[in-house]
Amino acid sequence: MSADTSDERLREEKTGSDDTVVAVVVTHRRPDELAKSLGALTSQSRLPDHLIVVDNDHDDRVRDLVAGQPIPTTYLGSLRNLGGAGGFALGMLHALSLGADWVWLADDDGRPQDAEVLATLLACAERYGLAEVSPMICDLDDPERLAFPLRRGLVWRRRVSELRTDARLPDLMPGIAHLFNGALFRASTLEATGVPDLRLFFRGDETEVHRRLLRTGLPFGTCLQTVYLHPQGGDEFKPILGGRMHTQYPDNPTKRFYTYRNRGYLQSQPGMRKLIPQEWLRFGWYFLVSKRDVAGFREWIRLRRLGRRERFERTRGMEAAPARSAGGRGDGTDKT
Repeated sequence: MSADTSDERLREEKTGSDDTVVAVVVTHRRPDELAKSLGALTSQSRLPDHLIVVDNDHDDRVRDLVAGQPIPTTYLGSLRNLGGAGGFALGMLHALSLGADWVWLADDDGRPQDAEVLATLLACAERYGLAEVSPMICDLDDPERLAFPLRRGLVWRRRVSELRTDARLPDLMPGIAHLFNGALFRASTLEATGVPDLRLFFRGDETEVHRRLLRTGLPFGTCLQTVYLHPQGGDEFKPILGGRMHTQYPDNPTKRFYTYRNRGYLQSQPGMRKLIPQEWLRFGWYFLVSKRDVAGFREWIRLRRLGRRERFERTRGMEAAPARSAGGRGDGTDKT
């Protein structure tokens, strides 16, 4: 189905003043996890009006999975691995082209905890006039534990109960949000922030959009009444100075490459330069005092310098990452 026909279908499905919500999911070689994610997205009490799946592996199995969903869908199979940044950028722009009022983002390895997540996010955004609202992102295996620790000053919060205790409002933490995993954006917000930067590939792309969101001055926050489940990601954060501070050390060289290079770029941007002295303190202490790893510290400096100089070449083996089925329909397959 053409994009024009799909756009017309979306307009027909809107009733009265109901807003159109388009869900965008980015996937890469995880069809089993994707199936669970899509099952949760398409079981919401307030269903998305349209689902877009960006497949960075152009896999026929994923295309068929998307086509079998019970709501209108678009499959975008990419013949080049665009990473999370490029995948979300492509999906967001396609959602806007379909006339979305709201864009709801998800990854292939996470999913809404229950059927009320989207409805709760929409209600929270309406109640507080938010430009963006995120759910709490909790550990898939232990939903009372945050999937990513949240720092408040020098204190790290790792439990849902700690967030709710800290909050000034019973259902919202204003001005604080993890993006992409279950995040809900107004279309007008994306027009103000732009879409993720393809050059970042993965790691730091959500931080860059968060930086832009902060600089717009638009209201956003985390809804404390709903949860998005995600595999635990806090193990990368290593304690230093007796646990008073933490630093990030991913578990493999590829993740470290993109994490440290992209942080070098991000912290050269307006709004983040104030973090540079703390960054040197934390990583210097971690590599030189905690690990006694002078070579690791030199590599961290080298990668930061690459980012600051905007040298965005990919690591070996990830330059293009061509997909398996180059003969497939990569220009978008719509099912309504």
